[in-house]
Amino acid sequence: MSAADQLLVVIDPVARRIDGESVRIAKDVLCAGAQAKICWPEGVEEFSRALSRRGSRRPVVVGDDRALLRTVTLLQQERDLAGLALSMVPVGTAPSLELARSLGVPTGAVAAARAVLEGEPRRLDLLVDDCGGVVLGGVRVEAPSVPAPSGPTVWGACRSLVRNLVGAPGRASVAAFRLRVEVDGVLLADEPLTGVSASASSGFARVVVEGRGRVCAEAGRMVTVSVSGCLPPGDGGEGFRYRADQVVTGPVRSRTWTVGVDGWTLTLPREVGPTPPLP
Repeated sequence: MSAADQLLVVIDPVARRIDGESVRIAKDVLCAGAQAKICWPEGVEEFSRALSRRGSRRPVVVGDDRALLRTVTLLQQERDLAGLALSMVPVGTAPSLELARSLGVPTGAVAAARAVLEGEPRRLDLLVDDCGGVVLGGVRVEAPSVPAPSGPTVWGACRSLVRNLVGAPGRASVAAFRLRVEVDGVLLADEPLTGVSASASSGFARVVVEGRGRVCAEAGRMVTVSVSGCLPPGDGGEGFRYRADQVVTGPVRSRTWTVGVDGWTLTLPREVGPTPPLP
C-alpha cells in the first residue's frame, strides 16, 4: 500500500459532540477504503500533537471550518503546508461549514469521505498576513458601530452638527472609518470607508473598497490596510478589527496580507468533464 493510501484521520472533539453519527459514517468509509489511523484528540493540544506525529500519512480532518483553519495554521507554522495534500470531512452546523462549502468540499459524510479516497489534490491560493496568520476564504474589515453621544461633549457636538448637515439618524449606526488601503505599494484609498474586503484567487488578491456612495476594486499580490490620521476615542482611534474566515482579530493599526500562490493543497472531488456529443 502506497503512502497516499495511508491516512491520519484526526476527529475534532466538537464534531463528535455535535454529530456523532456522521463521524462514525465517515470513519467507516475511510477505514474501508484505506489504511487509516484514527485519532480522537480531546483538546487543541492533543489535536496539534496528533497532527505533528503524522509521519508519511496523509492528514484528514473531520470537523468544521475552525478545525480546518487550525490544521492549516499548524502546518503553516511547521512550514509543511505547501508540501502535502490535506483532506477534510465536514461535520458541524451549517453556519460552521460555510468555508468548506465555498472551497468545494462535499458536505455529506459519505460524499466527503469518498472524495478523500477518490478525489484529486488541487493547489489553491491563500493570504498570509504579516503576523503569520492564514486566510483561506477571505478577509473583511468593517467600520465600527459608533453610538450616539450621551453627554454634552465637544465630539458629541461635532457629531450632532454632521448628522444635521447630512440627515443621518441619531441612533447607533455604522460610521465611515478613515483607512488607508494600498495594493502592491500603490495607494487605492485614503478616506472615510465603510468596509474593505480581500480574497485570493488565480494568483492575485481581489480587493474591494467601499466608501460613501462608491465601490472600487483592484487586484494585486500584497494588500495593506492601516488607520489613516488621528481619530477620536470611540471612532476607531485604537485601530480596526477584521474577520479572517471565521476569526475576528484586532484592534490593530495596520495589517498586510500577501498572496500565497498555490500555497496549499486540498483534496476535492474529481471534475467531471463535458459530456461528448452524440454521434
